[in-house]
Amino acid sequence: MKMLSRLALAAALASGAVFVAGPPALAKDKEAAKAPGLKLSPAVIKVAKPAQDAIAANDPTTAEPLVAQIEAASQTDDDRYIGAVLRYNVEILKVNAAQQANPNAPASDATLAKPLDTLIANPSTPAADRGKYYFRRAALAYNGKQYPVAIDYFTKARELGYTDPNLSLYLVKARIENGDVAGGSADLDKAIGEKTAQGQKAPDEWYRYAIAQSNHQHMGPQTLEWLNKYVAAYPSPKTWYEVLAVYGFQQDSVAKLDNQQKIDLFRLMRASGGLADQYFYLEYAQKAQLAGLPAEAQAVLKEGLANGKIPAANTEAKAMLVETANGIRNEGSLPALETRARAASTGASASQTAEVYLGTGNYAKAIELYRLALTKGGVDADVVNTRLGIALARSGDKAGATAAFAAVKAAPRADIARFWTTWTNQAAGTPA
Repeated sequence: MKMLSRLALAAALASGAVFVAGPPALAKDKEAAKAPGLKLSPAVIKVAKPAQDAIAANDPTTAEPLVAQIEAASQTDDDRYIGAVLRYNVEILKVNAAQQANPNAPASDATLAKPLDTLIANPSTPAADRGKYYFRRAALAYNGKQYPVAIDYFTKARELGYTDPNLSLYLVKARIENGDVAGGSADLDKAIGEKTAQGQKAPDEWYRYAIAQSNHQHMGPQTLEWLNKYVAAYPSPKTWYEVLAVYGFQQDSVAKLDNQQKIDLFRLMRASGGLADQYFYLEYAQKAQLAGLPAEAQAVLKEGLANGKIPAANTEAKAMLVETANGIRNEGSLPALETRARAASTGASASQTAEVYLGTGNYAKAIELYRLALTKGGVDADVVNTRLGIALARSGDKAGATAAFAAVKAAPRADIARFWTTWTNQAAGTPA
């Protein structure tokens, strides 16, 4: 995510009129000395108004020598204040002109630092403008990768009451770039809370930035928290796809999942509408087929072909459809499997049969047999409770699904169950 880029900074500094926080309008000659609150030296009065007019006309070439005269002639804090404001605006014009002349060249805004430092230190600078100057000085420090300095100045700007919609985020970015990922993430969480309290919604890029930074630092628990917050704040198929991919499918994923765990994550991606392309459809179908779930694999393939995510000419999909059809024929009668499962001494057969029912969308039968498997024992309770919760969630039983997911204790299945709980609440229209 791009934040506080040099181009964006230059635009922000020069937005609106040239004098974003400049001096009062200066008249010629002695009338300039009557400007409210300012007592200027005669030599400064002489050139201040022409310099201001040149800046207002976007003419840095004319303004430059006039501002230099003011700087050389300044004797008082008021003189130096006027000189710094005019110098600041001249340098903005020069930065903008350089960018317009060569948009691809690296922008240099370092020349803004000196006038800003003067304005911050000068007692003639109006108190109402100090926060703004601290903020802009912080931006320069950030651009120069002077992150501790940027943190200090951003903090001071906020203390002085300066308001910018992204000030909190800029401070977070400076902290994280300075190596304090945990502290920056905590600040970002606080900033999101502040927006929520104000009845606003934090931009989705805030969440994506926190996810990327914490995952880059291999901070698994923190990344997991941000993934859940992101999908809770922005529940959409696209967000579910992004979140589940980061969690369990991409190369640098948060969790390293086995095929059975990935199947349950694929099931959530499908339920949430997040199966984005043919790769995920085919991968899901392949894993289901290898797990002995040909009916589920077939349903996934047909869905992908029907909605166009899998091209009709895809030879891999066609071959897999033949395989799944053969697998379904070889599977035998489901009622016969169920009878054997009920007569078995452990719950293993009941769980396996429930899997088949889950894959065919017969959630009532799946729920019944998963519960039987738990009663009989001899099964991995976390696996069965995860899938019992999935069947209950897909059947619309929010309370039952929530209870089943809550019974899943060990990671990564507990993480998968948590994602499923979030989706269950969203499907039921309940805040996550």
